[in-house]
Amino acid sequence: MTPRSWLFVPGNSPHMMEKARNAGADALILDLEDAVAGSEKPAARSAVADFLATRPEVTCHVRVNALDTGLTADDVAAVRGAADGFVLPKCEGPDDLKALASLTGGAPMLAIATETVRAVRALMTEDWTHPALAGLAWGAEDLAADLGASVNRDDAGTYLSPFRMARDAMLFAARAAGVAAVDAVHTDFRDTNALAAEARAAEAIGFTAKMAIHPRQVGAINDAFTPSPEHIAWAERVVAAMAGSEGGVASVDGRMLDRPHLRQAEAILARASVRPG
Repeated sequence: MTPRSWLFVPGNSPHMMEKARNAGADALILDLEDAVAGSEKPAARSAVADFLATRPEVTCHVRVNALDTGLTADDVAAVRGAADGFVLPKCEGPDDLKALASLTGGAPMLAIATETVRAVRALMTEDWTHPALAGLAWGAEDLAADLGASVNRDDAGTYLSPFRMARDAMLFAARAAGVAAVDAVHTDFRDTNALAAEARAAEAIGFTAKMAIHPRQVGAINDAFTPSPEHIAWAERVVAAMAGSEGGVASVDGRMLDRPHLRQAEAILARASVRPG
């Protein structure tokens, strides 16, 4: 199943990892990076390995420390073979994907690809295709620090222009590479209405999932990235009409449709067919 929701969980908290097991997220990101202080990282590796040894019935990726920290190899070694995949922070391009793949043996990876200015430039100039790459994600917090920006959203909660550009670049790069496009966390976990609106807007322009920082965010994210009955019914009508059409053009609900609409419909039905329940 392609995840709709990716829930971050501190790798140094066995209690929170156990609680996250049943939070309803499609995938967990067991975090060895930002959520864990330097002195606690060895213990966090052990805690994550112990949790994975219980074989949780949810997809679990481990966010390792960035490649330039000197900690990545130890992170991977602690969980290799037990984790379903890895999340690479501060990823700055295809060379970083290759570097992590060499450590993991080609395990699936989600790369967070907008945390530095160099990464954003690479999104716009390089092909990120890699056999181990399962998805690209973006985040605005580290990018703000690298830019020297004091804020990343305006007073209305809308991302400011440099961050919208980074988000768009990541979406294009993910689509070009044929992988999942994962939207950033909504940091105010108490404002579920704003989260839901942001998630729906992301889904509408092609994102396939969103990251979460609190279990209470998972339901709204799953709802936003699950095709509605109305969308499924429309997609079924499009597929049926195009199958019976001549010349690759059909009419559905009074609209003329062609090959791009068929691709949209097929994508909706593919997503609907793999959802729980």
